[in-house]
Amino acid sequence: MTSTVPAPGTRTAEGSALQAVLLDMDGTLVDTEGFWWDVEAEVFAGLGHTLDDSWRHVVVGGPMARSAGFLIEATGADITLDDLTVLLNEGFEERIGRALPLMPGAARLLAELSEHEVPTALVSASHRRIIDRVLTSLGAQHFALTVAGDEVARTKPHPDPYLFAAAGLGADPARCAVIEDTATGVAAAEAAGCHVVAVPSVAPIAPAAGRTVVTSLEEVDLTFLRDLMRSDDRPADHR
Repeated sequence: MTSTVPAPGTRTAEGSALQAVLLDMDGTLVDTEGFWWDVEAEVFAGLGHTLDDSWRHVVVGGPMARSAGFLIEATGADITLDDLTVLLNEGFEERIGRALPLMPGAARLLAELSEHEVPTALVSASHRRIIDRVLTSLGAQHFALTVAGDEVARTKPHPDPYLFAAAGLGADPARCAVIEDTATGVAAAEAAGCHVVAVPSVAPIAPAAGRTVVTSLEEVDLTFLRDLMRSDDRPADHR
């Protein structure tokens, strides 16, 4: 898979049609944001360091390099970024091998999107090896495309992953609904020009223009997403 962002799709938005749904993974579809923090705490405990709970809001939703780099700098741990990345991925894989709880409403929403043949992509800052493991529980058949954080030159909070996903589905980003749980993911989707549904997991997210905040995926269905497009007449913004 190329690491560059393709040009936005040539398909133009017609009226208020919903063209695609792009979903984050950790904390949005699967209840794993806490898993990442637990693994980070365990790994750093093994290195002789205790993580400050206030750092959790700094690392949540971010790319592995940013989160791991922050923790190395904050603790002064004697480990390279590459070595830490390996330990974190291995620890997370072991954790999800034991249990992988889905967020409330996730299975129902994915089934509904599949039933109505809505083009759907999974867009995550997690690495490909993690996504492929999670897909065994989520159901790879629900996604026409998946984008991993180690497959784009710039991952969230940059717009690249969402521009890549929209182009891959032949959709106009302005007619894509993105579902995210963190401020980092919301920033990426909004920079791509998408309409965002925020379902905050760890830290609160405030409503804003072009952004709808809900408390659970149980509030979101296909009618809800189509109605968002009808109420959103913002021009496309392909930054």
